[in-house]
Amino acid sequence: MTETSIGENEKRKNPFFEPYATPHDTVPFDKIRIEDFEEAFMEGIRRDNEHIEKTINNPAKPTFDNTIIDKDDDTDGYYDLLDRVSTVFYNLTSAETNDELDALAQKMSPILTQHANDVRLNEKLFERIKYVHRHHRKLTPEEKMLLETTYEGFARSGALLDAEGKEKLRKLTEEASMLSLQFSQNLLKENKAYTLHITDRTQLDGLPDIAIEAAAQTAKEQKKDGWVFTLDFPSYQPFMTYSTQRELRREMYMARNTVCTHDNTENNLEICKRLINLRREIAQLLGFKTYADYVLKHRMASNTRNVYKLLNDLIDAYKPTALKERDALLKMAQKMEGKDFKMEPWDSAFYSHKLQMKKYNLDAEMLRPYFELQKVIDGVFGLANRLYGITFKENKDIPVYHPDVKAYEVFDKDGSYLAVFYADFHPRKGKQGGAWMTEYQGQYIDRKKDKEGKEILENVRPHVCVVMNFSKPTEEKPALLTLSEVETFLHEFGHSLHGMFANTRFESLSGTNVWWDFVELPSQFMENYAVEKDFLRTFAFHYQTGEPIPEELIERIVKSRNFMVAMACLRQVSFGLLDMAYYTQRKEFTDDIIPFEKHAWKKAILGKQLPDTCMTVQFSHIMAGGYAAGYYSYKWAEVLDADAFSLFKKNGIFDKATAESFRENVLSKGGTEHPMTLYKRFRGEEPTIKALLKRNGIRR
Repeated sequence: MTETSIGENEKRKNPFFEPYATPHDTVPFDKIRIEDFEEAFMEGIRRDNEHIEKTINNPAKPTFDNTIIDKDDDTDGYYDLLDRVSTVFYNLTSAETNDELDALAQKMSPILTQHANDVRLNEKLFERIKYVHRHHRKLTPEEKMLLETTYEGFARSGALLDAEGKEKLRKLTEEASMLSLQFSQNLLKENKAYTLHITDRTQLDGLPDIAIEAAAQTAKEQKKDGWVFTLDFPSYQPFMTYSTQRELRREMYMARNTVCTHDNTENNLEICKRLINLRREIAQLLGFKTYADYVLKHRMASNTRNVYKLLNDLIDAYKPTALKERDALLKMAQKMEGKDFKMEPWDSAFYSHKLQMKKYNLDAEMLRPYFELQKVIDGVFGLANRLYGITFKENKDIPVYHPDVKAYEVFDKDGSYLAVFYADFHPRKGKQGGAWMTEYQGQYIDRKKDKEGKEILENVRPHVCVVMNFSKPTEEKPALLTLSEVETFLHEFGHSLHGMFANTRFESLSGTNVWWDFVELPSQFMENYAVEKDFLRTFAFHYQTGEPIPEELIERIVKSRNFMVAMACLRQVSFGLLDMAYYTQRKEFTDDIIPFEKHAWKKAILGKQLPDTCMTVQFSHIMAGGYAAGYYSYKWAEVLDADAFSLFKKNGIFDKATAESFRENVLSKGGTEHPMTLYKRFRGEEPTIKALLKRNGIRR
């Protein structure tokens, strides 16, 4: 974003108000200024209100076309302004924020929440929608789905409440919106505030060269001597895995696992407690016993009973193996340190690495030289080409929001334009941790009319973005990834394929706009390729010599794919249990967060729980990320992805016919039909847990 020059405001127009005039109508990041956002937000709200008044004052009888989809006739984008600016703004507050954007987010949050409530609680508008829901022309399956989701969206947002209930709901949702935002801002500030500054080289013992070089570069950027380690994953994880300095590992572990618990303005404990209660109150106001009941009504799992069945089935299946893994880890540590050695949480990664080396002679640093970022990009793009025939071409004329970001044009197998793909790979100051996929423009069919009144259909293609936090290049080496980072890339790329292949009429039903326990299927499906020999051979070449990854190293990767898999599964299950414990509350939640957390997930916890550590206060997925009462989705989708990939294993992992069926029946359909209907159309039957257990080596 550019800075304002004196006197220029009178000459320029807000770029959100104008046609973008960029390749494929991409966001003109280079022209947007911070002050443009608030102006565009307020104008977008005004236009939205204008559209609603036009709709509710339409003297014609309510119909599907003049009430549900009339906004789609907005051929000049006049009424799309609020969506346009919101998409850009909130993506930037996650990927490239600063104090000014954070302050504006705080200012706009109650205004935007109030506007959303004004729309959803507009009685005259809902009366028209309700009429159409009962009386409508013959609809296509996709039109039926849009009508149903529109009606349900209003009903689930309080449209059926009386005046007193609506007013109460307004207050609850406005407070929840503000607290979710505060939670995220606190977490970012706390994570970025901590550094481990080392000036004594002996304290770097055990660390690989690439981690030392990265720490030296971070120190240089911060104008410090020596080496600086941070809580960003590419810095934190190698330190915890390789450092022989147990006391420093303890310091790093405690720093990461006590963020937002300290006695300062970034403490999230009371915020979490209030968010849990707000969501319970909202759900009960809308007629549900718990927030989980409210959420699961529109999920494949359907109810809490099915969620707990999945989580408990996984515990039963994986815990015996997980206990053996834990014992093997302790045995390894005691063999090295003495029989009286007691394992602490900051020891797990260190001794897991030692055990992996003993069993497979393999660790992440051995693989890095073969996973140069550009080669990995080529490999992932090549996989998409081999499966679906699509190609990627970088276009430097497409504006980006940070120099790290690359923009690509994507072309379909017939050479036609398919999508714009942005990739943002490395951590930086204003960027949240983790990895995610988002959109700057969704896919939909734009229905226009020419001068003669003849209808013209245009398939508006999506602009998708993957945001990650991978190891950065250093002065000595290019960006070299771990196998885990390659898996993360494949995961987010799977989400992007779901967006890029979207081919539906309505934007609200396209791409990743599906039920949340289905949305992880395309992403987790792609992770399967990370340990497939024939895929690794396509891109894993040594960054210095160009030599392909040795066959015996590939064999070790394949053999080690299930290393500590049961403990990893229970870790994910523990998060699901914690999530459900909070959102199945029927009465006011008054417990202290930290002890409650320890109890809620203990069935899936094998290691030592420390009294001061807390996951909840940094658990963005369930507090601020939309996964509240839905974190089980990752394991639910893992059942689906293992079952789906088993068909590829049977037919060939690059089989074009199977890939085309997956694209046609799953990736392109968005939320136009029930997800199980789409899945069965691809697979021929409902999934079972068998394929997952077989893949993980739990059962044959």
